[in-house]
Amino acid sequence: MKIMHVSTRLILGGSQENTILSCAGQADDGHEVLLVFGPIEGPEGTMLPAVEAHGGIVPVETPDLVREISPRRDWRCLRNLQRLVREHQPDVVHTHSSKAGILGREAAWRESVPAVVHTIHGLPFHPYLAKSKNAVYIAAERWSARRCHAIVTVADAMRDQALAAGIGRSEQYRTVRSGMVVEPYLDDSISMLETRRNLGLPEDAFIVGTIARLAELKGHDDLIDALSPKMREDPSLHLLWVGDGYWSDRLLGRIRELGLGDQVHAPGLVPPERIPEWIRAMDVLAHPSYREGLPRAVVQGLLSAKPVVAHDLDGAPEVCIDEVTGLLVRPGDHEGLATSIGRLRSDPALGVRLGAAGRELVRGPFDHRSMVRELEDVYRAVLERPERSR
Repeated sequence: MKIMHVSTRLILGGSQENTILSCAGQADDGHEVLLVFGPIEGPEGTMLPAVEAHGGIVPVETPDLVREISPRRDWRCLRNLQRLVREHQPDVVHTHSSKAGILGREAAWRESVPAVVHTIHGLPFHPYLAKSKNAVYIAAERWSARRCHAIVTVADAMRDQALAAGIGRSEQYRTVRSGMVVEPYLDDSISMLETRRNLGLPEDAFIVGTIARLAELKGHDDLIDALSPKMREDPSLHLLWVGDGYWSDRLLGRIRELGLGDQVHAPGLVPPERIPEWIRAMDVLAHPSYREGLPRAVVQGLLSAKPVVAHDLDGAPEVCIDEVTGLLVRPGDHEGLATSIGRLRSDPALGVRLGAAGRELVRGPFDHRSMVRELEDVYRAVLERPERSR
């Protein structure tokens, strides 16, 4: 098949890693794969080197595919996407993220692409936006759902929330877990202490780690609010923030104001292939984010057999099953967040039990090879349908 993927930004992020692994797996299976993306800007890194290193993926940057609403640039982007579709004649156009999903699906639909597929990695509307903005996003997603044959979601929760908002038809949806290269997370040959020595982290600290952009709604403030009183009393309680973002200066400034600079480690952006190493150094992986699809960081923690504490929302409970594979906390419940982390610190056997059960749950469904196979099933189901709806 000829497959064209369209993604807004190739920054370091879960949906981008998902997209690139999909492209790589499909290219390895012998398909022709084109990856179209917008300008890569800001402090959140780039995954373009991973695309270029693979060799089997054709990367194409289109300059007007930007995250912000910009009618003039959006129109130019739509025309350029149509031109790319006409030039490459793909059998499948697979779009990712909100802006690329809206423009990419419209371009593919106008050009009568045989299979138009969209993945919802996370919904653009959520309770923390103004009602007027949510109304615009919901209307746009409803409109775009009528311009594709299939909608892939990374979590059942995304499907249910989209259908509840009137987006698409139930028969369009298929849940495909967001795949990753699982082997490095399953590798227990290097101990946590040795890893800490290699990374320059304190060997005797209790380290609560996050893998997330330092950005709004990711929950770093919650960790400060929940844990800073205990951290001031106990110098051996540490935070490890892996990632960077627009809130980096503010968050780290807050840490300095609290006098906790020596207890918070912020290595910034790290290459995706080194994420398993940083997780190996943690005692607990915390993910108190306020909106997600299904958080890859939670899955990565479980693959690493680490106990996970996460907010009870969106797709997180599908893998972080409370008291079975992890501990769930109501969003905004700082006392509950501190209590859950305290339980894991005082009861190491609980953490071992939860981590082992979590690894067993996710190691198969989240293997990138499973994702690639399931996506091909989605494509072929559309292509082989006698009469594709338009």
